[in-house]
This record gives sequence, structure tokens and C-alpha cells, in this order.
Amino acid sequence: MNLLSNHADPSQTNWDTLAQDAVAPFAHQIDRDARVPSQVISALREAGAFASGFPGPTAVSPSAELPPPLTAALNHGHMHQALGAASASVQGVLNVHHMGGSALAKWSSKAQKSHWIPRLRSGEICCAIAMTEPEVGSDISAVQTRATPVTGGYVLSGKKAWITCGDFADLFVLIASTEAGPTAFLLPKETKGLWIEPIEGMLGCRGYMMANLHLEAAFLPEDHLLGRPGFGASHVAVTGLEAGRLNLAWGCVGLAEAACKLALQRAKTRQQFGAAIGDFQLVQQLLARMTTDIHAARLLCQSASSARALRQMDAAKQATMAKYFASQMVGRVTHDAQQIFGAEGIGPNTPMALYYRDARIMEVIEGTTQVLESMIARLALSEVQVS
Repeated sequence: MNLLSNHADPSQTNWDTLAQDAVAPFAHQIDRDARVPSQVISALREAGAFASGFPGPTAVSPSAELPPPLTAALNHGHMHQALGAASASVQGVLNVHHMGGSALAKWSSKAQKSHWIPRLRSGEICCAIAMTEPEVGSDISAVQTRATPVTGGYVLSGKKAWITCGDFADLFVLIASTEAGPTAFLLPKETKGLWIEPIEGMLGCRGYMMANLHLEAAFLPEDHLLGRPGFGASHVAVTGLEAGRLNLAWGCVGLAEAACKLALQRAKTRQQFGAAIGDFQLVQQLLARMTTDIHAARLLCQSASSARALRQMDAAKQATMAKYFASQMVGRVTHDAQQIFGAEGIGPNTPMALYYRDARIMEVIEGTTQVLESMIARLALSEVQVS
């Protein structure tokens, strides 16, 4: 069965062309309206963007040197890179869809896969992941949203905060506390007892369509349990976060590339003191740092995607390192690019101002820089054997 129906095979899509033709022209509208327009979502559906990264039919790469899983992983990363260059908000929507979807695809039952995966792949529904709470960030084991077992299922009460795509998604992979420990559930948007509070006035990535989720005695049938009780933090959430951090790292590379491209053009055309500013050594220093930073982040992403596709033991560490480096890198690049633009880079409705604001979000979502530092250090220490 073709799970994509009339939609394109994601491995055959030219993501750079799609992003620049169907997404980039709407970037400022998305920032202004704090919403991704329907025509952009439709273009992504038709291109197979929602299906990328999910199990299902994919074309084998024409390159005989790479196994299909590796080809697919690198193509998936390149999609997020291209979307990051066109609109960080749109990249974020696809990222959270793939975060929730990857957890569902790995840990759901056969019946759940049959019901949800075709709809997720086609883009008929958008998925999001709901872990963060007002008092709980990276410590997923401390979630306060409570799921109480009742006849035929569970009753959920609590609040989820800062949920990317919370005001747009049709299905949430939600982590709640149970007697067995943190547990994952599939929460459809239409669930009675769930109401959604949109968040307005974001600093950047305004098209994330973020929201708080309020659960007031929301009943979920037993078949909406994802995995088993107590399985949420250790397996389901980790799967989603690993995917999300790597996707976001790729998106940061794309965003940085877009800012650097404009800065390079500016350095060649802006004249001061009778010469292009790109001829000045201090500007060249900025350009050299930007170009090298982007290349290093891209290589980290490629290595992490390869490790994930080939199921290497250090795949989780590599994904974490890629996000850690790339999210800081894009902040440095957009800062330096603004310096090259000067006043033209801080005006209203300018690409550079949008890049700068969007880049600032990247060190906060999917684990702050400080949380990732601690994780990377612990993973590195665990690999050392002391005699």
C-alpha cells in the first residue's frame, strides 16, 4: 500500500527548490501573522515533507555507494536544512511533527501504527510532542500532569507549557505521571477536557504556533497508551528528543547559511572609503569565522545522521553534540552578519533582523545549551573505563 497516496516520495524532492519557491516568500508573513499559511502546509504535504523520516515506501538512492537508510537519513537532514534557510518557523513545525512521529513510529502497537502512521505520513494530521510544563523542563521524570487509571482508560489532569505547534497539531504525544512513572499517551486534539491557550508575542520563530495545553479530567481510552506504563521518559521521550535535536541542528545550519549568504553579498557590494567592505581585514575575520562555523556544524550533522541511520552506539551523543554546537553557531553567525549589515540589518521587516531573532530561540528549545553540556559530559564520562 502506498502510504503517501497522491503525494511525492520525499527522497525524490528537491528540497532547496521547494523551500525557496514555496516557503521563503512567506517568511515575513509567517513572522507577522504568527502562523504558517495553508498554502505552505499544502506544498509541504504534496512534496512529501511530512512523510520524511517515517517508515514506509522510499525510493533507493541512485548512489550505489550508500545504503538506503543512510541515504534517507541524509536526505531528511537536508530537508530540515533547506527549510531552516527559508523559514525557521516552518522547519520547527516539521521538526516537532517528526519528533512526535518518530516516538510513535518506534513504540506504538501494530494497531496504532496502522491507524496513525499513514495519516502522519500524508500530512493529513500534524503531530506534536507535549512534555514541558510550567515547572518542568528537561527533567521529564518530574512531570506533574497526572494520569489516573479508571475503567477503560485514564483520566488526565494538568498543564503543558510552551508546546511547539500546540495551536496547530491534531495529535500530541504527551508525557504524564502515573504510579508506574512517567508514561506516554496519544492525545487527539478533539479530546474532551483539553483546551488550548495560544501563546502570542514570541521573540522569534513566531510561526511555531506555540500554546499551553490545559487538561481538565480528560479521558483517554486504554488504546491511547503509547508503550507501557512507566515507559515515557526513558524511551518514548528520548526517542523524540534525539530526533528533534538532530533535525534542529540541521535547521540551524540552514538558517546560518541564509544569513551568511546575505552577509557575503553585502560585503562584496557595500562600499566604504573607496573599497568594498569585504576588502577590510576585520570584515574578513567575521566572514572567515562564519564560513568555518557553518562548515563544522554541517559536518557534525552529517556524522550524527549517519550514526543514527547506522544505529551506532554513540548516535545519541552525536545528535546532542550537533544540536549543542549548531544552536550556538547560528547565534554567532547571525550576530556577525548583522555587524556586516550595520543599520540595514536592524531595520523593520529585514531578513537579517528576522534571522537574528529566530536564531536566539535555538539555544533554548530541545534542551538548553547548559543542559546539553551536562548531558554530553556525562555521556563522555560513561565511555571512560578506569582501572
